[in-house]
Amino acid sequence: MKTGEVQTLRVARVSDYGLYLEDGEHNEVLLPNRYVSLAQKVGDEVEVFVYHDSEDRIVATTETPLIKAGEVSYLEVVDKNIHGAFLNWGISGKDLFLPNRNQQGGVVVGRRYFVYMYVDNVTGRCVATGKLKNFVNNEGVVTVAPRQEVDILVVSESPIGYRVVVENRHWGMIYKNQIFRKVEIGERCRAYVVRVTEDNRIDLSLQQQGFAQVKGSAEHICGELKRNGGFLPLGDDSAPEQVQQMLQMSKKQFKRSLGMLLSSGRVRIVESGIELVEGKR
Repeated sequence: MKTGEVQTLRVARVSDYGLYLEDGEHNEVLLPNRYVSLAQKVGDEVEVFVYHDSEDRIVATTETPLIKAGEVSYLEVVDKNIHGAFLNWGISGKDLFLPNRNQQGGVVVGRRYFVYMYVDNVTGRCVATGKLKNFVNNEGVVTVAPRQEVDILVVSESPIGYRVVVENRHWGMIYKNQIFRKVEIGERCRAYVVRVTEDNRIDLSLQQQGFAQVKGSAEHICGELKRNGGFLPLGDDSAPEQVQQMLQMSKKQFKRSLGMLLSSGRVRIVESGIELVEGKR
């Protein structure tokens, strides 16, 4: 029975307090009545998150946590005591503990911080730490490769771009001259690895590269055309700022994608912009 993770368990028996779920080794955990459906019965499979409740009992919930074991997230501090702080991690009636020893210079109630969650080897409880370097780094083997689609979490902004956590394991950078939409600190999204340097620096883009990028952008343009009645006031002479505002892409990317759409006959150029070809809307 793995705490700190979402897993699919089988209903083993019914009790007055809820359903007892079991894993493949017949270890049981209680899913309290407040998460139980009347339609559920013995033998059904249920996807749950398993953790220790406020009375230190292992329990299951169907709520979706904001962080799981092995992940980095941007969580709000909701309380503090002499031992540490407590974070809202999306689980009712139970906050995530951030011990004093795991804090990076102290925390303030009401503010959000980037933390990594792990399962304590001794107690089995879920614990947060703000000291990310032991868990997020680019030392040794980098586990991502160019053109790979990855999960990122935006951590900080600098004059040249945004520093991000890649796949909860590495640090990466997205440069501002490659960004054509608003980016928020704490935002989690998908990105694409542009390159991994010899010193393990990871450069990323929010858009796919090469043909895949052009194809994806072409579909995005068609989608925007459909949402605007089949017409957009854009063309070769449009200002880069106008293209970025309307399509969240660069002028160069727009022109390459427009060329693909024109050659395939999906759009045509009209006097004041571009429009979808009749029958392909």
